[in-house]
Amino acid sequence: MTWSDRLTELGIELPSVAAPVAAYVPAVRSGSQVFTSGQLPFVEGKLAATGKVGGEVSPEEAKRHARTCVLNALAAVHALVGVDSVTRVVKVVGFVASTEGFTGQPAVINGASEVLGEIFGEAGAHARSAVGVAELPLGSPVEVELIVEV
Repeated sequence: MTWSDRLTELGIELPSVAAPVAAYVPAVRSGSQVFTSGQLPFVEGKLAATGKVGGEVSPEEAKRHARTCVLNALAAVHALVGVDSVTRVVKVVGFVASTEGFTGQPAVINGASEVLGEIFGEAGAHARSAVGVAELPLGSPVEVELIVEV
């Protein structure tokens, strides 16, 4: 079974690659790795939410947005090299715009990690950082970067 088949089996359709909001490209290949730029929770060209987690955005909502972010990152990988060329997920870096005192960043970024596990199985096990920040671009509650091996 290919990764494309697995996505179909899970009922996941990768979105169109989100247009960059500044001077960068969505993904770059270097050797056997693909690095994505930070991806926001864009759905059909619009930011799905704004605000800080622990305030305007609940941790549960933010977890769903982290899932959207990583699917946007995977779409960037697919556009560059094809999702079926991925041999493993290497690292996920997640940023969570957090209210003062909010410490649930790891649970929020699980939204990204869990869907990668569903798609890639053991090849989806990855190193990860989940970082709380004061602000993210466009007021987004979450941002996710992805590194995969091809």
